[in-house]
Amino acid sequence: MSNTTQTKHSDGASPAPSALALLPLGIFLTLFIGVGSYLTAQGVDFAFYQLPAPVAALPAVVVAILLSKEKLNKAIEQFIQGVGHGDIIAMCMIYLLAGAFAAVAKATGGVDATVNLGLSMLPSSLILPGIFVISAFIATAMGTSMGTIAAVAPVALGIAQAAGMDVALTAGVVLSGAMFGDNLSIISDTTIASTRSQGCHMRDKFRENIGIALPAAIAAILVFAFSSTATDVPATGDVEWLKVLPYITILVLAVSGVNVFVVLSLGILLAGGIGLFATADYSLSNYAKDIYAGFGNMQEIFLLSMLIGGMGELMRRQGGLAYLTQQISRIISVFSRGHNKAQNLRASELGIASLVSLTNCCTANNTVAIIVSGGVARELAESNGVTPRRAASLLDIFSCVIQGVLPYGAQGLLLGSVFGLSPLEVVSHSYYCFFLAIAAVAAVFVKHAAREPVKA
Repeated sequence: MSNTTQTKHSDGASPAPSALALLPLGIFLTLFIGVGSYLTAQGVDFAFYQLPAPVAALPAVVVAILLSKEKLNKAIEQFIQGVGHGDIIAMCMIYLLAGAFAAVAKATGGVDATVNLGLSMLPSSLILPGIFVISAFIATAMGTSMGTIAAVAPVALGIAQAAGMDVALTAGVVLSGAMFGDNLSIISDTTIASTRSQGCHMRDKFRENIGIALPAAIAAILVFAFSSTATDVPATGDVEWLKVLPYITILVLAVSGVNVFVVLSLGILLAGGIGLFATADYSLSNYAKDIYAGFGNMQEIFLLSMLIGGMGELMRRQGGLAYLTQQISRIISVFSRGHNKAQNLRASELGIASLVSLTNCCTANNTVAIIVSGGVARELAESNGVTPRRAASLLDIFSCVIQGVLPYGAQGLLLGSVFGLSPLEVVSHSYYCFFLAIAAVAAVFVKHAAREPVKA
């Protein structure tokens, strides 16, 4: 295995590895984490989200431009090339469509109808597994864990209080289901970021993921089933199948491999059409405003993706990504020296998992972690024979694992706020994320164990 893996420019030149080129990334993380940590110490709610990530990225972008050895205009041109990269633009367009669908479906009653459908089908002994399944279904269809938590958490809290269940455990169930859907959804921003950064199809990444996520989900459901002590299911209204239809439609189309732009566009049209037909006082004006509001909901990740894309291009051209790949390759080579191909692949996959996990701990945002580490992970995968779909799966799985257990992550903070709990109490019951981590690490070892030669 080479210890001098380098990233090539589009014109064929290879930048020399440079630790200094990583300074912009360090500045971004220092600002984002530093401000968040300081505000946490001051007792500010949602401390890590008081400084918007795109604003924290601006000084880093300026430093990246100044570090360039090119003339100023040329450095800015390189930054713009990174911002306008096809993968970045496609990712941003999908963010906008996903946000629009989520906003329209929520405004037209689709979320409430879906939750009501699930609750009406639950026996009293399976309330917690049912909440997990509902959260997982909605998150898979919507592609957002935060949107799922915002929709399900108030209902789940009411159920827990009415049925006398453990409130902290119920919050953990909602978080577990939301992270399951966030990880597997074909329209989630983590799936979009991981597949685009690794150059693989979404359906291939889904197939790679499901074999790891499903056993973890089953284990979590069993734990939740044994913990369900409710004796009564709260009353539910009549099932509004028409309002559930948009979610079922996009889920079926997405899993069938239909182009994500088509899936989301049809979802927006279907949800809006049902709203105009079946929701009182819902007009074309409301429809248009909801679509635009959905665009606005994705503004932060939209801007951050462009800024990180531009900054990443500058770091790549200046040798920063080559340096990271070189160092990680050296670490892997230490563990792989004298070993066979299967052991080398195992070390590489664990390296990718560690890379995105550490980045996620720093950024407290799984999508940002994938965006920041995606380029390095791709270089590492290509250098060591890890398939693109496997690399994308590892990026998404381990970023979701870390995001689901971070007490200062948005999901834990939101659930803590809704349930009136410490975020640490919430994430300590995120059993699915714990099982997912175990299943993913086990999959790395089991998958490659069969390739190892049998010793005489």
